Amino acid sequence: MTVSKSPAGPRAQSVPQPHRFSRRLNYTDLTLTECQELLEARDIGRIAWNAGGGPQILPVSYACVGDLVVFRTSPFGVLSELVRPSQVVLEVDDLDTTRHTGWSVIVHGRAQAIASPALLTHLWTVDGAEPWAGGVRNVFIGITPERITGRAFGPTGLSHDVRKVPS
Repeated sequence: MTVSKSPAGPRAQSVPQPHRFSRRLNYTDLTLTECQELLEARDIGRIAWNAGGGPQILPVSYACVGDLVVFRTSPFGVLSELVRPSQVVLEVDDLDTTRHTGWSVIVHGRAQAIASPALLTHLWTVDGAEPWAGGVRNVFIGITPERITGRAFGPTGLSHDVRKVPS
């Protein structure tokens, strides 16, 4: 309870105050090698871009193939907009809500449909390029990374296991 003084005398205010977290999250930037290892160790992320109808962010299952990040989509869904070259951001992360630790990797790049017959033949056999969503998903989109950044974080600095590549 907060007591304040006013010209009319003291009055009690019983408005509850919101609980505030007192811990500070510390973070460190990940190296490019750490970012790439974490990116390759996962297969689900969120892709964001400025779509025709406004900003979009959607989950995708992906695979790292050579210098590309690849995912499959339907020729009829909103992700099919990315067949034409588009600037995108892909975020991949791992968060431990109990320990308040985690990491996040962000890939800035250019997405577009993959047209190379040899690469398309190879992509049909790559693990991780299998979409979780049902239906026809026969359009391969490749993201050519232009910048990859990441950070690991926790409440009291970073423990060694936060920066380890997940198995």
